[in-house]
Amino acid sequence: MRIVVLGAGAIGSIYAAKLSTKHDVTVLARGAHAAAINRAGLRLIGLEPATCAVKAVTSTADLPDSDLFLLTTKVNDNASVASGLADRVRNACTILCVQNGLGGEEIVKRALGSRALVLRAVTHFGGIFVEPGVVDFKVKGYTLVERAAGSDELAALLTDCGLAARLSESITHDVWRKLLFNCVINPVTAIIGSDVGTIADSRLDAIKRPIIDECLAVARADGVTFDVNFMTALEEIFGRSRNIASMRQDLMRGKPTEIDFMNGAVVDLGRRFGLECPVNAAVVALVKALERSAAHRTA
Repeated sequence: MRIVVLGAGAIGSIYAAKLSTKHDVTVLARGAHAAAINRAGLRLIGLEPATCAVKAVTSTADLPDSDLFLLTTKVNDNASVASGLADRVRNACTILCVQNGLGGEEIVKRALGSRALVLRAVTHFGGIFVEPGVVDFKVKGYTLVERAAGSDELAALLTDCGLAARLSESITHDVWRKLLFNCVINPVTAIIGSDVGTIADSRLDAIKRPIIDECLAVARADGVTFDVNFMTALEEIFGRSRNIASMRQDLMRGKPTEIDFMNGAVVDLGRRFGLECPVNAAVVALVKALERSAAHRTA
């Protein structure tokens, strides 16, 4: 199959590399990354070192026709990428949003209407963008795909390429579960400048617990409940991780983060339900201050 991966950051590059073992893959990437991929291939280091034959373009106008698009950009870029696809997609194609945060797929649906099947996915893979053309593959996990017509075939395709896809019976629940972890790990490790595993440090409990409590209250108002001790789960699942969360990677490179679609989305949705989330709001303010500082430093 001809597959297009829209957004070749760490996650997009890992998915593109894995898919390229069985399919013809083109990535939409930024200039230096695209040039390096076209010159020497897409190189993975870390868990599964490989150099993969992937084509790269820098504009949606240069994308080939495809029946499957994976959207792995930051959610901040969804509106612009989706508008660039408006004249390129057809009713038979699928756009799989493999992204963090709340509401990214709704942005794409509003832009494209009925011109494509838009599905949500949750990834449990992890990596670090090292330099143009090179990504450090740090975490091998699985992919949760929203159940819909055709999802079985899509999950089989991903699994066949080593992306371990499972169908989600409640994608809203699974998105919220990943969001809860992201709302703690991403901003806290970005603020203190640490790797993911540091989130298990009990000295951070005073900030972790209220973030989680506020997120759980908004999730309940949104009809989603959990039988999970997220404080314990953070330590058990992530305590040994030496990965660097995407938000810290963005700040290190002077790029905007997805804070508005993580903690910021919780704050906004909470207000719609009449719930205030002061700790998450404070976290948003801190990360935005770091964004401004990082942008100034790298300018």
